[in-house]
Amino acid sequence: MKNGFIEKLENNPVIAAVKDEDGLTKAIDTECEIIFILYGDICSIADIVKKVKSSGKIAMVHMDLIAGLGAGKEISVDYIKNNIGADGIITTKANLIERANELGLYTVLRYFVIDSMALVNIEKQDKRKLAVPDVIEILPGILQPKIFQRINRISRVPVIAGGLITDRDDVMNALNNGVLAVSTTNEVVWGL
Repeated sequence: MKNGFIEKLENNPVIAAVKDEDGLTKAIDTECEIIFILYGDICSIADIVKKVKSSGKIAMVHMDLIAGLGAGKEISVDYIKNNIGADGIITTKANLIERANELGLYTVLRYFVIDSMALVNIEKQDKRKLAVPDVIEILPGILQPKIFQRINRISRVPVIAGGLITDRDDVMNALNNGVLAVSTTNEVVWGL
């Protein structure tokens, strides 16, 4: 099951990230095979995921952004798996990654690279035996090539880039420096 996620990223390295219903409707009509759901609440998330899955795409729910889910609580991952039917989760919390792995969900561990300490945290997390995500997502996705290269050296899982990706040059900068895929809310980039 988990290999299919990486294969889809390799075949189509642009991920549509959606933050509202309008974006969701447009993302469903693209060739993007994976949709990152960055909005919703405990009452609406099931319908959002259902729309994504009925279009044949992979539905990844950003746990930290769904209102009403217990922030950082492993039981919320069980809820997403058993009641919502999402294919995977995105989070900044290692304990949620660990639980999602136990449940067989796809996992994305998100890092905000704002200083050198963030790189140290990536390296520390990468050395842990537990909570190993399928991929890590680095934000912002417009880092200098040497930073992408360094992250790829310290990470044993593939890297995706997200945040502030606005055009083809941003996508190519990331992909040419070892990033597997990019996620973006920019609808123009979805069509690349």
